[in-house]
Order: sequence, then structure tokens, then C-alpha cells
Amino acid sequence: MDEKRFRKNDSGFVCANCGAHVEPLGYTSRNHCPFCLCSLHVDVNPGDRAADCGGIMRPIRVETDARRGYVIVHKCERCGHISRNKAAHNASVQPDNIDLLIELTRAE
Repeated sequence: MDEKRFRKNDSGFVCANCGAHVEPLGYTSRNHCPFCLCSLHVDVNPGDRAADCGGIMRPIRVETDARRGYVIVHKCERCGHISRNKAAHNASVQPDNIDLLIELTRAE
């Protein structure tokens, strides 16, 4: 039997990039700061905390998806890994910075 690739890991954290205190979403794994949209390269699969890189994942662009809404594309500053994460701009707790999301839709 195959193991699930997604593991819910919804805990708060302090952003390694901007220092903001980030609250849990309560319904899924929050993996990026809602203020600066940065993340840490700590997962191999979402929520597993199995990556040993630990580099800051910077948002390089935002894609729009008809089903998923805004999708943030992150690139690790340390190893260059690219990942995509659904934005939480409609969250009731600390929604993602919509102005920054929109700005990043114009990025190349």
C-alpha cells in the first residue's frame, strides 16, 4: 500500500525571512508566511519535514489555476529546488498578502 504524500502539519512558526509570528490555518498545513510569502525548504512531500536543506524559499511568481486559485511558486535560495503551494488568501486567520500575490502574477 502506498503512503500518502501529504501530511497535515499545521503548526505556527516564526518566519525566517521577516520575523513575523505566523498562526496555524486550522484546516491544512500552512507552509509559508502570509506577510512576505517566504517559506523554508523543510519538506520533501508536503508536511513531512524530511528535507535537510533548510534554505529560504522565496516566491518567484504566482500562477493562477481555475481549480486551486493562486499558486505560489517558490525557489530555494540554497539548493535551487522549485515547489508550488496553494495560496491562503481567503483564510480567516492571517490571509496571504493579496497585493503581493497579484504583484507576483506579473513576474517572469
